[in-house]
Amino acid sequence: MIGNFIYHTPTTLYFGKGAIRDLPEVLGRYGKRVLLTYGGGSIKKLGLYDKVKELLRDFTVVELSGIEPNPKYDPSVITGAKLCREHGVDVILAVGGGSVLDCSKAIAACALYDGEGWDLISGKVQAQGALPVVDIITLAATGSEYDMGCVISHTALCDKRGYLDEHLYPVASFLDPEYTFSVSKWQTACGTADAINHVLEQFFAAPHSLFNDGVMISALRSLMTNVKIALEKPDDYAARSELMYVCSWGCNGILANGAGYSGWPMHAIEHALSAYFDITHGAGLAVITPRWMEEILSDRTMERFVTLGKDLFGMDGAAPEVETAHRVIAAFYDFFASIGIPMHLGELGVKADKIGEMADHILSHDSTDEPWMFAPLSREALIRILQASM
Repeated sequence: MIGNFIYHTPTTLYFGKGAIRDLPEVLGRYGKRVLLTYGGGSIKKLGLYDKVKELLRDFTVVELSGIEPNPKYDPSVITGAKLCREHGVDVILAVGGGSVLDCSKAIAACALYDGEGWDLISGKVQAQGALPVVDIITLAATGSEYDMGCVISHTALCDKRGYLDEHLYPVASFLDPEYTFSVSKWQTACGTADAINHVLEQFFAAPHSLFNDGVMISALRSLMTNVKIALEKPDDYAARSELMYVCSWGCNGILANGAGYSGWPMHAIEHALSAYFDITHGAGLAVITPRWMEEILSDRTMERFVTLGKDLFGMDGAAPEVETAHRVIAAFYDFFASIGIPMHLGELGVKADKIGEMADHILSHDSTDEPWMFAPLSREALIRILQASM
């Protein structure tokens, strides 16, 4: 069944080798004063920094560097918004992975807001506008280049928020798979785990449709196949291009059009984990996924597991349903382990003494126990998931 929906994505994708040749023309539509945002030195090692600066030779460029994974409200968002105001920035150019882009989206909104920027990010206040954002993506993972969301951490509050607003869609995203060739095995694996989880969050919903299921099964198969190729041959263009393309579709809502809403519980759990312990997002999701699956397995959710078993993993449709479900859970666990992700939170630096506090944080900030969710999670359920993941 396809339910009612309204769908709009205003972002223009420029995909493929040499795509950034169009960057000056695209930026020029919005003005000549650019805030260039990036992380560490990776874009300089790639030669991408120099290429961008050459393309922007006719623009006035202000730079914000040092944006970290799990981007921080303080200092990065605060500093970026201040730079935009001080220099009259017309457009933001984010160059890097999802963290750089997420930070840039938050900057874009906060730069036009007179109050405390965290009010916007935490949902206390609705943004009335944002600066236009253009991005050049160097890591296939979050899908932020094609959606209206960002995730920002407030270290002082031990808080990490998903911030959704229609003003946050990038106006244009440049995706050249060759810029992902030098991504480390760890980031390649974690980025793919993040994208897989984006798909699973939308797959576990009711009602659903054959069409949506088919697209999501194909996305999962592509991600799970191509990441292994990319880990063995980092410069395999075919594998890298498919990873990049599928990641862009991961969480912009198109996979769930007309379907029910799951509530994105695994992301809610992981946001607490990385807010408290600053772990790599995709790694935390990989660890949580099979434990969450075990927790929600029931007569109501069984069909979702069986569909994954038959259509994704090619399991015997005549086997008992509960056996198939447990084999699916084991298959995801084994897959994440096979691409080099430690499958226990303790290995990622998470401490068990914070489990209760994190469960309370999840419930107060992300409300995983709402009855309309596909599989609501109580405080006790959250604690069981976290304990099983240690």
